[in-house]
Amino acid sequence: MELEDVPGVGAKTAESLRELDDPEGALERGDVAAVASAPGISEGRAARVVRGAIRARHDDPGGFLATDRARELYEDALALLTERAVTSYGEKRLRTLYPSRSPDRIAEVREFVDRARSREVEEGVLDALAGVEPLAEPEGVRVRDRCLATTDAETYSEAQELIPEVSVEIVEDARGLAELARGYSTVVALDEAFAGVDVEGDVRVEPNALEHPAEVVPERALAFFAENRDRLEAAVAVHRRSSLNPPLDLDTLEGALSRLDADGSVAGDDELDRLTNAVDDLDAAVSTAESVANDRLREAIQERDVTIEGADLLSLVERGAGVDSLLSRELADEFDAAVGAARDHLVDALDLTEGEASIARQVFADDPTFPVEREEDAVSRLREELAAARDRRAARRKRELAADLADARGDATALVRAALELDVELAVARFCDDFDCATPERAGDGFDIEGGRSPLLDVPFEDVEPVDYGADGVALLSGVNSGGKTSTLDLVATVVVLAHMGLPVPAESARVPEVEELHYYAKSQGTLDAGAFEATLRDFGRLATGASEATTLVLVDELESITEPGASAKIIAGILEALDDAGASGVFVSHLAGEIRDACGFDVTVDGIQAVGLEDGELVVNRSPVKNHLARSTPELIVEKLADGDEGSDRERAFYRRLLEKF
Repeated sequence: MELEDVPGVGAKTAESLRELDDPEGALERGDVAAVASAPGISEGRAARVVRGAIRARHDDPGGFLATDRARELYEDALALLTERAVTSYGEKRLRTLYPSRSPDRIAEVREFVDRARSREVEEGVLDALAGVEPLAEPEGVRVRDRCLATTDAETYSEAQELIPEVSVEIVEDARGLAELARGYSTVVALDEAFAGVDVEGDVRVEPNALEHPAEVVPERALAFFAENRDRLEAAVAVHRRSSLNPPLDLDTLEGALSRLDADGSVAGDDELDRLTNAVDDLDAAVSTAESVANDRLREAIQERDVTIEGADLLSLVERGAGVDSLLSRELADEFDAAVGAARDHLVDALDLTEGEASIARQVFADDPTFPVEREEDAVSRLREELAAARDRRAARRKRELAADLADARGDATALVRAALELDVELAVARFCDDFDCATPERAGDGFDIEGGRSPLLDVPFEDVEPVDYGADGVALLSGVNSGGKTSTLDLVATVVVLAHMGLPVPAESARVPEVEELHYYAKSQGTLDAGAFEATLRDFGRLATGASEATTLVLVDELESITEPGASAKIIAGILEALDDAGASGVFVSHLAGEIRDACGFDVTVDGIQAVGLEDGELVVNRSPVKNHLARSTPELIVEKLADGDEGSDRERAFYRRLLEKF
């Protein structure tokens, strides 16, 4: 599938997607996070692109949610699902679920749901998931202590493309290599012609280096794993606490990660730590060693019994008068002991090996002098020796660790992806458990819901009264104010939307028709003016005349509020007749059910949410609509209560009975 074939993907978006390593694979997997990492594509846009790719794959034209209210209800239901995801990836991934016309797409999601509902939801897994995120590519990896060298322009271009982390240089001959070796710790010559060339410095001839980038730049693999260390460790914890089968050995991965510092350097190597500390502490250790020597000499000079008082001698020495001769003649042993103590301190402080110690001892000369001072050339030689040893060991350990990790990158990516997908599955499982969901049957022309409870009400779900309701063809739903007509309509719409998303529904059981378009019209706020009224009629005109072209479910809440009650009843009756002729299904909530029924040219079904009475001024309602029953209104119930009550005079009760006869 070409990227431009995805609905909503134009040339500019396709160009951004091609910046990804595998854009087609990301779309196939529904990987919203990967799509969102493309330049200029937001998370919301990424979800829409992935949904478009799904529609293209299933030849789904879209358009199921045909009205604003239908789209609002879908978003409300989707929010209940996404808020059960732990990871941001899970939330984005769930947003690719949408109500579809395609049986194949619905079957695909149902298969996913079956797998999800088999998962055990455990708090330990959810806690571990909190640390899992999609893997990130490290930015700005640059290696400045080595370079690649070649005499060939084509090889030069190839090297720049394959290993951009290091400098690539053009050289003409061995002299050029020698010049590079003076500026870089390591030079990797790519031309076999340089084999056997004797050049001072670390120059390696590796004609196949471009085939093994990890050996040339181990920092590439190490930076990736260092950047994603926390994510990988969290994914390991998810696999350990869940039933997932890891794609690699978890102990091996954890062991490799434990050898890696956050900055991509090698950790846990005592020798490397010793060399690193020695380089870092060298100047401080030399200064302390100087103090050790000078303190001992000062003490020896002050206590020495010579021809002049020790204090006078000290003053002369500090002014530089005859230092060499005085020390050589009078304090040779003390000077040797002081310098020996300084050398021992330097070796011990830096934990130097015997070979390194031989260089360190040259930091303090044998010739007597006071104060004792370091030999800067020797300090530089020691620093160079330690730094070179450190760099050689670090490079070797980096190559070893990178070799262990480089081949694991694909499996590590799969490890994290599996953990993220588990979050998606667990969110679906939790949704189904929290709302006591059942898999709906998709059959018939109408719908039938048993024990349905709307999860969208502003009360705890366990306090929602279950509702049984079904309808074939078009029906009117009557009932008292606050009796639950709108919430019943919301329940029907929610069940239909979730079923066409491929998800279970909040009911004991449900049968849902195969709907291509859901038209849900919310209650309008007040009577419309002439222009708005005409626009509304046009909407219903298009709906009524187009219903035969698609399997349509129409849900309407109190359409009569758009204009005067007498005219509304006639208009609604005409709409119902057109929908009935087209074979559409629908439920119209109305307080004018009786008047509409009388105006209809066919035997329209009227169902009612029955109020069984008043208690303490509150309605007592049977929330499940009664079939073929015109529900009584709240005023009728109040008048009946007054007529049958004990309060008031006989003449007042007679008045109430006369009013009751009008209903």
